[in-house]
Amino acid sequence: MSAEMLSDTLAEGLEQYAIGPKIRALRQRKKLGLVQLGTHTGLSPAMLSKIERGQVFPTLPTLLRIALVFGVGLEHFFADSSERPVAAIVRAGDRLRLPNQPGQKNSVYFFESLDFPVKDRKLEGYLAEFPAGAGPSEPHDHPGAELVYVLKGRLVITIDGEDHTLDASDSIYFDPSAPHSYRCAGRTDAAAVVVVTA
Repeated sequence: MSAEMLSDTLAEGLEQYAIGPKIRALRQRKKLGLVQLGTHTGLSPAMLSKIERGQVFPTLPTLLRIALVFGVGLEHFFADSSERPVAAIVRAGDRLRLPNQPGQKNSVYFFESLDFPVKDRKLEGYLAEFPAGAGPSEPHDHPGAELVYVLKGRLVITIDGEDHTLDASDSIYFDPSAPHSYRCAGRTDAAAVVVVTA
């Protein structure tokens, strides 16, 4: 079960955390629709709408899946937003590797959030892996800025229809409001650090 109906006492206790509105704010900041969020979380748009409106509360595993999609920690939903850590370490063993399209047999790339415990951060960092032989990712766009640093392999980033080929130790900064996609261009897997402004 991915969401719960609770007693009035428990519901009142959870309402003070405004979990639904916090999920809605994260979704709107990322410019994701309910259908898109549903694809990443495995929840129906109707269920997500009920969660955002506070009619039902997500279970912890479901809330963790939502948190990972947005690159935040569970504490984002429960802690006072005025509390900000000065520094946050993310250990390699604590990161979760997620496919870009959950539920598909072959993913174009996999990603791990490098900064998920930090609340209200100004940027988001990811370790992305691009399997050799996989096709290009779906073109997408978002506001802000993006920086990609290739760790290994050869990566092609198509920005507004133009290909940019990067080898290990190459980097690119670009305006992600133009449609862009990624694909591994070599015979071996590619990996990169991707940083986007939040």
